[in-house]
Amino acid sequence: MSATTIERPRAPGRRLRRRRALVGWTFILPNFLGFATFTLVPVLILMYLGFTSWNAFGAAEFTGLENYQRLLADSTFHTALLNTLYYAVFHIPLTLGAALGLAVLLNQKLRGVAFFRTVAFFPYITSIVAIAVVWNMLFSPEAGPVNQFLEAIGIANPPGWTTSTDWAMPAIILVSIWRDMGYYMLLFLAGLQAIPSELYEAARIDGANAWQRFRNVTMPGLRPTTFFVTVMLTIGSFKVFDLILVMTNGGPGTATLVLSQYIYDTGFVERDFGYASTVAIVLFLICIGVTVLQFLVNKRRDR
Repeated sequence: MSATTIERPRAPGRRLRRRRALVGWTFILPNFLGFATFTLVPVLILMYLGFTSWNAFGAAEFTGLENYQRLLADSTFHTALLNTLYYAVFHIPLTLGAALGLAVLLNQKLRGVAFFRTVAFFPYITSIVAIAVVWNMLFSPEAGPVNQFLEAIGIANPPGWTTSTDWAMPAIILVSIWRDMGYYMLLFLAGLQAIPSELYEAARIDGANAWQRFRNVTMPGLRPTTFFVTVMLTIGSFKVFDLILVMTNGGPGTATLVLSQYIYDTGFVERDFGYASTVAIVLFLICIGVTVLQFLVNKRRDR
């Protein structure tokens, strides 16, 4: 009786491994080249320009830490930084709460729910210019429907909104929440639909009411989605630019001037690209620092 030998599968040869690697590189190389050309290289150039004086003409003059010393004494930069923090502190939690509430509401089995989801998402894809024009008309102190409604319910002196230094930023925040909550609502909807229905059934059997099911089933199940939304909202809040530029252009005065617009004005209006690069580096470091802090806090909660 002859013994049969079982041949082990041979490991792929060097040529096959090289071919597979080449196929993989052909898939990621276009994206990497685009990233390197339009993101990585400009960021590296920006890091260098932050230590120079350059007006887009001629060679950049290396000035060392002079721009950073100027930054410490720049009152306009301090105002823009405080306005950015003001916007972020209110925009992040309010948009998060509005998007989550909208997602929970539109996750129910309602008639026409697809239509309402589309309506909620539509502002996010609408032109910023159109949004700014419409909301500036709504917030008009004299003829705007918002102040007319406030007067109708008994408020004698309604806010001046975008014409007031005290109310311009709250007006921007309200419009921004209205615009952004539809996009983040879709992310929360995806997270809600990934939670197993058996968990809700088990909670009902145990006698949990609606609030207890939301607190003990929905919120833990949405933790990864909530973390992602928080990070995206934080980055978006710190680099807000377009809506403020079109609605108030940083005004009245410097009431709504944020870091992104200050970078734009310094670089493209005053043509001080070296100093604008320094401000951009500071904004980049703030975003990186806050994001890393959020990752550390989330990692500690998962333990």
